[in-house]
Amino acid sequence: MPDSGTKVGLRGQLGELCYSSGLLHSLQKMRSWWRKDLRVLAYHRVMPLPDPATYDFDLELISATPEGFREQMQHLKARYHPMRLSDVAATLNAGKELPADAVVVTFDDGYDDNYHVAYPILRELGVPATFFVSTGHIDSGRPYAYDWLVHLILLSPAERLQLPELGIDLPMPSDRYERRAMAAMVLDHMKELDALTQTALTRRLAVAWNMPGEVAPPECRPMTWDQVREMHADGFEFGSHGVHHRMLSKLPPAELAFEICQSRDTLLREVGDAPLHMSYPVGGERAYDERVMDMTRDAGYELACNYIPGTNPQPASNRYALYRLAVERNMGTGWFAAMLTLPRLMSYPPSSRPTIQGGPACSH
Repeated sequence: MPDSGTKVGLRGQLGELCYSSGLLHSLQKMRSWWRKDLRVLAYHRVMPLPDPATYDFDLELISATPEGFREQMQHLKARYHPMRLSDVAATLNAGKELPADAVVVTFDDGYDDNYHVAYPILRELGVPATFFVSTGHIDSGRPYAYDWLVHLILLSPAERLQLPELGIDLPMPSDRYERRAMAAMVLDHMKELDALTQTALTRRLAVAWNMPGEVAPPECRPMTWDQVREMHADGFEFGSHGVHHRMLSKLPPAELAFEICQSRDTLLREVGDAPLHMSYPVGGERAYDERVMDMTRDAGYELACNYIPGTNPQPASNRYALYRLAVERNMGTGWFAAMLTLPRLMSYPPSSRPTIQGGPACSH
């Protein structure tokens, strides 16, 4: 069946019911009185929903349609207190409390639909946002590696998928839906590998299947620096998502320092001396640790976000591991509104993660 982008599952149905009944507004007022936590929304792409049968990239990166995103931002502006991430940092640095119902809108990666679709809506409605970009992809115009891996598997002419790094040797399905499921399985398993092995795996497949990905097709193109500078001049903030979108905790010391420090230096060169913030690529339990957080802090970043679901009751205490609420493409306005009002119920609970001590320093 085609992906309609409508509500799905119990959470979606419950969210729409609470929204249509008018209950959420009263619940929000009650909650803002007794729980003053920072909500950080996480988006990737805003674009019309494509036909899964013909779309050759990762559907899971689509967070909202243009119409859905507009409705979400209208709701946010009417009912909440949208803030820039730098304003959050300034408030924390001053030792002050954040306003009730503070919400920050963030984007990861740096796809050009952020410029063509999300940016005009945000500018029109006056909603601030922070865009975390992988600077190496903005420099080169190359597609993002995880999205390109999905593309490779969807279009591969190979009869078998052979990934000795993962112990995988499977026949390549002919059905597009089954290939998407296979790509999702590979993405999940490969994130257990070290980051350099992940990169080598994708490059090996691209060479073997003659699909090099030197230039991103229009469907998965990164922004340009001209677009970034235009948005920045309009008051929108840009932060680091690394250089090559690698899992930072899975890099050796020198490569980790490069990803954190080089992306910082590139942003300072391209958009000027501005507050620095970080979003850890992938951002789950496996993607960052104490070593990564320490280097991020030492490199001069003021705040950093993960991709673990949750809100931040005391953001000063986890300013280098801020939880976020992911927005998904099947999330209708009611579900979105319910997630903001009742995040513990309407999003998945955060999980704990291991930490690793130690790591090199990089100069600022």
